[in-house]
Amino acid sequence: VAADEGILHASGNGVPPVTKDYCIIYNSNWVSLPKSLDNATFSPLENLTSTVLCNSSEVPSGSMKDKAVVVMRGNCTFLEKARIAQSSGAKMLLIASKPRLSPLSDNKTDFEDVTIPVALIRYSDIVDMQLALGSEVNVTLYSPPLPEFDYSMVVIFLIAVFTVALGGYWSGVAELENLKAIASPGERETRRKKEENVTFTPVTVILFVVICCVMLVLLYFFYKWLVYVIISVFCLASAMSLYNCLAALIGEIPFGQCRIACCNKSIEVRLIFLAAFCIAAAVVWAVFRNEDRWAWILQDILGVAFCLNFIKTLKMPNFKSCVILLGLLLLYDVFFVFITPFITKNGASIMVEVAAGPFGNSEKLPVVIRVPRLEYSASTLCDMPFSLLGFGDIIVPGLLVAYCRRFDVQTSSSSVYYISCTIAYAVGMVLTFVVLALMKMGQPALLYLVPCTLITSSLVAWRRKEMKKFWKGSNYQVGWMP
Repeated sequence: VAADEGILHASGNGVPPVTKDYCIIYNSNWVSLPKSLDNATFSPLENLTSTVLCNSSEVPSGSMKDKAVVVMRGNCTFLEKARIAQSSGAKMLLIASKPRLSPLSDNKTDFEDVTIPVALIRYSDIVDMQLALGSEVNVTLYSPPLPEFDYSMVVIFLIAVFTVALGGYWSGVAELENLKAIASPGERETRRKKEENVTFTPVTVILFVVICCVMLVLLYFFYKWLVYVIISVFCLASAMSLYNCLAALIGEIPFGQCRIACCNKSIEVRLIFLAAFCIAAAVVWAVFRNEDRWAWILQDILGVAFCLNFIKTLKMPNFKSCVILLGLLLLYDVFFVFITPFITKNGASIMVEVAAGPFGNSEKLPVVIRVPRLEYSASTLCDMPFSLLGFGDIIVPGLLVAYCRRFDVQTSSSSVYYISCTIAYAVGMVLTFVVLALMKMGQPALLYLVPCTLITSSLVAWRRKEMKKFWKGSNYQVGWMP
């Protein structure tokens, strides 16, 4: 919400008093709110949502005296309502809105005499307030300053770097097994049956980016239908990814390997239970995905598994393909964040609208790692209770890290490419968070991650005099598998 955000603190009349906080939108050019509750003054709430207060004759005399009055939005201006409320003795005016909250903008010069606080609040919050706190409620308004830094970013940072590093390492382990299979004809056929990797060529890289662009535009125009398609695909893909990740761990444990025969095949019993567990995890998330207290933990676990499996499975054949993919997706990110506001009717970027859920849609896309904000503020309460990082900001640089790890394995270069690229990714994430804190607005992380990782990898290859080989890839490459 592009407006001044504040908090309505409501207190019931119970013993001890029950309190709740609600999001409000106000105009700081009209009135300044206290920075904390210590300087705030409480007033009893008068619920007049049966009227819009466009005419003073609508309200019984004396019902507003020294009270915080809440009315419906209606067709007259905010300041017209405020003048009527102030002349009736009200201390504060709350305007309940059923649509999405929007900035308060009227011509204040025509209403210089209006001095009481005016704020916009969701009608659903007024209903909740009455149910949770009773009929006698005291309220006040305040607007705490936005924290310079939220420690949830540290958790996001650790998750992202861990996923990229582990995904790259796993890809290197798979590459080493492939090389051993090539050297041992007896293992080659067995390894080929297990191989599930897909190699990107420059042509498929371009096709992939075009599909991303088309999908984002379709989501912008048909969000309320396609969001459920994305949720379904995420459940299926994350369950399979979690299975692949855990199966790789279980495969290293030499216990519980009893098998049962089914359809002329022998299947380990523990893998059957593992598959059931992974499906159950995805189903539980799908059912309780809007439960903010704990569903984010399950979403992050499924998301990390999805990113790990994607980084390990999708192979970049050479640095040339990495440059094309990361460069095009950087342009994609910048265009849909910074350029599309000049194209859309409401002046909002397509990327931000889709990420937030256009038109106030309660369903959110599950393609993000999310961690609850640890610093309390009006922004936390109003529209951003979570710090977010898109899967693409992990997977896209992760594919380069994975290529660096495989190149290390192929050339026996002591992990120098892998370690340097992983450190570069961590530096890019720190740079993203610094810019985010300074500019106080969402940033396309690839704008910082792509240059950091590409430049670092190039410098290492140039310093080791291996740029030509690094650019074209090693002589050993897994063939394209449809």
